[in-house]
Amino acid sequence: MQEKTTAVQIVMPQHCNGYAKPRLFGGQIMAWIDVTGAVAARRYTHKAVTTVCIDNLTFLKPAYLNDTVVLEAVVTWTGRTSLEVRVDSLVETLDGSWELINRAYAVFVALDERDQPTSVPPFTPETEEEINEYKAAEERGRIRKGK
Repeated sequence: MQEKTTAVQIVMPQHCNGYAKPRLFGGQIMAWIDVTGAVAARRYTHKAVTTVCIDNLTFLKPAYLNDTVVLEAVVTWTGRTSLEVRVDSLVETLDGSWELINRAYAVFVALDERDQPTSVPPFTPETEEEINEYKAAEERGRIRKGK
């Protein structure tokens, strides 16, 4: 089983909209997802990466001002030069419980020193969860390519 990349943020006023009960901007969580996913991709490939797309971005619940948001990223699939990373965003309450608020899948391409696509190590799923994610990632890839 592979290691997760984890990032933690506290929702601050600059991250929120102007509602009476300030909520986290969707664009802010997208930025956090992109960075956390990129770190997971870089750690996996040991190379620079660039974002190709973020899809299946599903907002399940809001995060509010002063919430602690935990982002966990894992590689789900690799191709020749690209890889998919799942990023789960969770709100951690003060009692330590977690609630999933967002799940996103991001695709990155590894880059060499000339900023050209370069090969990535193959990902071989081992656990049942990894195998299921890998199969789902292949289907998402077909959909992205219009096949």
